[in-house]
Amino acid sequence: MSRLLARIPRPAAKSATPFGPDSVEVHPRALQVGDGWCRSFAVTGYPREVGRGWLEPLCAHPGRLDVAVHIEPVPAALAAERLRRQLARLESGRRADAAKGRLADPDVEVAAEDARELAAGLARGEQKLFRVALVLTVHAGDEKQLDAECARVRALCASMLLDARPATWRSLQGWASSLPLGVDALGQRRAFDTDALAASFPFASAELSAATGVLYGTTASGTGLVCWDRFAQDNHNSVILARSGAGKSYLAKLEALRSLYQGIEIAVVDPEDEYRRLAETVGGAYVHLGAPGVRVNPFDLDAGTETGAGDGGPGNDDPLGDDPGDEPGDALASGPVVRRALFVHTLVAVLLGEKPDPASAAALDRGIVSAYESAGITADPRSHARPAPLLADLAAALDADGDPAARTLAARLAPYVSGTHRGLFDGPTTTRPDGHLVVFSLRDLPDELKAAGTLLTLDAIWRRVSDPARRKRRLVIVDEAWLLMAERSGAEFLFRMAKSARKHWAGLTVVTQDAADLLGSPLGQAVVANAATQILLRQAPQTIDTLAESFGLSAGERAYLLGAARGQGLLAAGVDRVAFSALASPAEDAICRTGISDALCDVPDL
Repeated sequence: MSRLLARIPRPAAKSATPFGPDSVEVHPRALQVGDGWCRSFAVTGYPREVGRGWLEPLCAHPGRLDVAVHIEPVPAALAAERLRRQLARLESGRRADAAKGRLADPDVEVAAEDARELAAGLARGEQKLFRVALVLTVHAGDEKQLDAECARVRALCASMLLDARPATWRSLQGWASSLPLGVDALGQRRAFDTDALAASFPFASAELSAATGVLYGTTASGTGLVCWDRFAQDNHNSVILARSGAGKSYLAKLEALRSLYQGIEIAVVDPEDEYRRLAETVGGAYVHLGAPGVRVNPFDLDAGTETGAGDGGPGNDDPLGDDPGDEPGDALASGPVVRRALFVHTLVAVLLGEKPDPASAAALDRGIVSAYESAGITADPRSHARPAPLLADLAAALDADGDPAARTLAARLAPYVSGTHRGLFDGPTTTRPDGHLVVFSLRDLPDELKAAGTLLTLDAIWRRVSDPARRKRRLVIVDEAWLLMAERSGAEFLFRMAKSARKHWAGLTVVTQDAADLLGSPLGQAVVANAATQILLRQAPQTIDTLAESFGLSAGERAYLLGAARGQGLLAAGVDRVAFSALASPAEDAICRTGISDALCDVPDL
């Protein structure tokens, strides 16, 4: 056995780690590199066709395996000439066999067909030709472990229809070819077209990936990237379900931040003030509902608007799905005033915690008509620029109504008109935010107003989304959606928004930690069904059975979600699913992380 011993001296500089190993001992079939052993293989045989991410099994191998891909482009003129020669040889051989009465060789037939297709693609400029070499280097602690590990790798290659040949008597060249030096010392190359080379990209996932969209993270093995374009799906909605602390808001903020890079406009309903840092970092607008002096008037109209903005909710119809009571007067015959009146019906139902009975609904409708008429607002669009009535004007109109049901309704609205909860409604709207990111914070609203605040912000967002003059791709994030789903009227509004968002180039993201509230009602199930993108993060044992039944989880998926770490979960799109782990840069992590005080968190510039 011949042997070459090469000593690489340590560098003279004071470094904690040397640049390379102490020594490299060359054997015919292996190398002893420092304290370990390695053996290299050159792939000489490939399958006829490869799918997207076909190198992923090699990259995901549990042992230490170096995978090197060497690529050399072939000039178009030279590639065309070589293909013509190859095709001529194959055709002449096929015709010679036919003249002698021999049976056609299937391998020759397939090779000729492939050569013709590639030549046609080159002629049309659809394809290019590349010379590609694939080199594998297996590492182990000693020779015995190396033999066992090499057997596993060769078996893996055989399952992928790859012919891996050991670099016998060329061990040093094989090892050098797998180092990040860009040197192919073995020279075992194969012609690849553009599609096959693109499928060989090491980070291409064989599961869920897209050429455009947002990077969510890496696959469970850590070797593939999960990219997903929700705007390329049948609808643009998504749901994120997870227990508290599983990273659902972190993932929502990460998706929002990366969507901003693509020019997508973002609007957020934030019950816990978790998106403030994101808004401040990217220069977005921040609306702090519940703060002193911040008010929202549900009677506001968009002056001069007949369609789109200013409607009472998705679908341009009653968000409650039924008739509000008596017919409106002539002043409310049609247009945005009617839609505002219908939205006020929804808001009052949320404030009262229940839908009013028919008598109260009729009295409420008369009060809304009277409030608008007292403000001088009619069906004439020119009157829509006048100051809108307030909730106090509605209460006054109900008090003036002789119907006992109207007076009872006014008394029930008293806390929101003159009582402890009046701060949100006791004046005209104080802010009309605009920009690439708008965050509505509801943290300082009392619990009795959280659902109403969520509904008001969704309504304000919907006015922008449904405005045909300002149509663009938008993303609406409703965090802690269980607050709205707990109220039937709010759930119906959210359901209609989920169904109508796609028509206006918008996507709805529903984020909640209480899966039972979302999946325990037909409306919640409909919201999930209208979401083409569904993300499940770590789940509690108490809810896993409901989720498993609703999403058809396997036993392995159930176990994965129960034991998933923070930020790990399943991304599902129809029957396709992939386990992934959210991945963020240090700058993104500082922006998206929750629970760290601003004094301790220095947000880097993006």
